[in-house]
Amino acid sequence: MKNIKPYITAMRLRTLPQSMAGVSLGLMLAASDYIVNPWVAVFTLLTAVFLQILSNTANELGDFLNGTDRLADRQGPAYTLTKGLISETGYKAMVWTYVGLSAASGLAMIWFSFGTFFSYGAIITAFLGLMAISAAMRYTLGKNPYGYRGHGDMKVFIYFGIVSVLGAYFVAAHEIPNWFLLLPAVSIGCFSTGVLNVNNIRDMESDALTRRTIPVRFGEKKAKIYHTVLIAAGWLSMLGYSYARTFDWWHYLYVITLPLFAVHLVQVWRLSGRALDRQLPLLVISTFLFAVLAGLGFVIFLL
Repeated sequence: MKNIKPYITAMRLRTLPQSMAGVSLGLMLAASDYIVNPWVAVFTLLTAVFLQILSNTANELGDFLNGTDRLADRQGPAYTLTKGLISETGYKAMVWTYVGLSAASGLAMIWFSFGTFFSYGAIITAFLGLMAISAAMRYTLGKNPYGYRGHGDMKVFIYFGIVSVLGAYFVAAHEIPNWFLLLPAVSIGCFSTGVLNVNNIRDMESDALTRRTIPVRFGEKKAKIYHTVLIAAGWLSMLGYSYARTFDWWHYLYVITLPLFAVHLVQVWRLSGRALDRQLPLLVISTFLFAVLAGLGFVIFLL
């Protein structure tokens, strides 16, 4: 059991609801318009989880190899490589295992959705999957990691928002029927970017030595203004989508999560450094509940 625990720690389980938020919303929105194959839903969720774990483990490996993850500087929880709980060889094997699991789950998702790997939709989905695996790996790994250059926000917005919601809808429905679906994708993208931003505000002092994140570039106050804009934009986008659909009060079911976001914003403005760490799981859970309730509201409308 002791040998397994470090590998579980490396998964960073508290981040997994974030990976499921966008695909859950996309799948439920598709279910409100079409009949969704349950196996497509299962493997879409599994693929999202494996990609999140791959991103987490690859990020830790990259920081370790580049010497940017030091116990003395860390504001968040220390992980396994820095503590010497897993050997470098064993850790690399784990990262490649999650690459394989992400690919295998993604291929199963494509097969159950399209019944082939060679249709137009299957090829597009496979390409997006390869891009997602590459993005997960290159955040801190490779010759020119984009996470150290301050491009993480854009990548998170694209993959955890746009690709996550629209991709899940597409594999379930085989089409994107209107541009309004971009609004819920933008919403989850903004909240997901907010998770990264809180992480970067927390770590800005240590990151100043190695990274050019938005908080490092513009300072804590402007980073918190940016964070407030992200949360507000996320809410306005989803409200806009609800308004664009046929009116029903169920379409606003997610509004009951508003107090969680309000508490989160108040705490982000009050706290700094290590004290911000608790705001990460709060925003992750708030985003997941928001996504599930938003999707559920459109599914219930059909009943």
